[in-house]
Amino acid sequence: MYLNIKLQTFRLGIRQNDIARALGIDESVLSKIIHGYREPSKTLREQLAGLLKAEESWLFEKYECAVRNGTALPNLPTREEKEGIS
Repeated sequence: MYLNIKLQTFRLGIRQNDIARALGIDESVLSKIIHGYREPSKTLREQLAGLLKAEESWLFEKYECAVRNGTALPNLPTREEKEGIS
């Protein structure tokens, strides 16, 4: 999942369907890209980065997610993992 795309979209106040329209792709394709079910071409990655005014490498940092109570949550390190506690 590319959470940074969602974050940048929120920061700029742009709707996902407007981004898809600007890129010339279907909204469902953009959704699949954001959720990690589809990999965009290099050209599309560059266009998306330009449209969202963000570094391509940052936008496309991939996060693995777990679903809890119907909500996708990134698998972030636990406090113990951060502090090196066994």
